Amino acid sequence: MLNFAQILAETTATAVDGTAQTVNAGTADFVSMILMMVVMVAVFYFMLIRPQRKKDKAVKDMLNALKVGDRICTIGGLYGTIAGLKDDTVTITLGSLQNTVVIARWAIRSVENVKLENDAEPAL
Repeated sequence: MLNFAQILAETTATAVDGTAQTVNAGTADFVSMILMMVVMVAVFYFMLIRPQRKKDKAVKDMLNALKVGDRICTIGGLYGTIAGLKDDTVTITLGSLQNTVVIARWAIRSVENVKLENDAEPAL
């Protein structure tokens, strides 16, 4: 069995002979590792961050373009017509009884382009 001193002596002798090769190999490994990290960050950006930013921008544009009379759907599934707008709240009317509800602007999921043929009759 080799003792610690012999192992250390052999390792030191090998390291002195191959110092230049070790430095070059270590530098190449470091550069390739950095390059792989840059590629992974780019992939995450183009597959996760950028599409989410585009979606957030589309939602923000939709909320800023709201106007009185638009038919909307809320995140809770309520369909109504916008009766009034304020900075952070929207007043909507629901159903044939024209019940008014005040909701937060962020709670609007979508603006509906479809008009009901007979809005006075409740759907079954």
